[in-house]
Amino acid sequence: MSYVFLDKEPVEEAVRRVAQEQIDQAMATVQDDAVGPHVTIHEIRKRCKELRGLIRLVRPVFGDTYAFENARFRDAAGTLSEVRDATARIETYEALMERYSDEVDRRAFGPIRRALTMHRHDLAETLDLDSRLAAFLDEMRQAQQRAATWSVEAEGFEALAGGLQKTYRRGREAMEEAYAEPTAENFHEWRKRVKYHWYHTQLLQRIWPALMEPWTEAFHDLADFLGDAHDLAIFRKAVLNHPERYGNIRSMSAFIGLLDRRRDELRCQAQPLGQRLYAEKPEALSHRWERAWDAWRKETSTSLPS
Repeated sequence: MSYVFLDKEPVEEAVRRVAQEQIDQAMATVQDDAVGPHVTIHEIRKRCKELRGLIRLVRPVFGDTYAFENARFRDAAGTLSEVRDATARIETYEALMERYSDEVDRRAFGPIRRALTMHRHDLAETLDLDSRLAAFLDEMRQAQQRAATWSVEAEGFEALAGGLQKTYRRGREAMEEAYAEPTAENFHEWRKRVKYHWYHTQLLQRIWPALMEPWTEAFHDLADFLGDAHDLAIFRKAVLNHPERYGNIRSMSAFIGLLDRRRDELRCQAQPLGQRLYAEKPEALSHRWERAWDAWRKETSTSLPS
């Protein structure tokens, strides 16, 4: 099984199954001693995001359960966000150095790399990761029990259309706002909407693979552009908030210049891709996918006479 709706599977049954599989995988990751703490945190936060994407797809027909479960999964992942952010800064630093390897002397930025490593180490000791992971595991056990009784108040594509349209519409609106007023906050908001729609494309992958696979890949690329740009923006803010951690003014000014340059490159790459992916009106996209859904369901429920 995977993060996808299956042939002939009722929507409510699919939502419950996918949720429980994601919860099971999150719990297994925490309990796997062979997985390091930073990989563990990355993986379980990803599962929580996938769970939130799942319930967002059926949000209009999920009643009060949506707000409750969304908050629980968000908060469960949030207890580990500081450590994940510290790891993301190291990854961003390495990607930046690789990107401009022909232009920079890495030794000049050595103090930045050392400061990042020390900060992550100090966080891991201060936050008591073992206790936080134990609390996360307990939260997932409770979520597993709740997910078994979730109720979706519609069936077929009717259960999905509202959530699909809303997420896609908000992505279009967020894109326009991001380029009209290019703040880190606006681009982060767009990134979130892009990722939610990306989750929906994965869940509905089987309705028409020839359409959905390239669509999913394109949204994944867009999410990567925006995610990398967001990591750079967060890194920039951290550096400016605590410049004393990262070296002398000259090296810091040069490093900020690289951050800004790469962030702007990524935003420029995201724009034409976003314009293509969000060219369609939400209602039109939903109607087209509904026809694909109906054809898929008929295809998997009937056979030619012998």
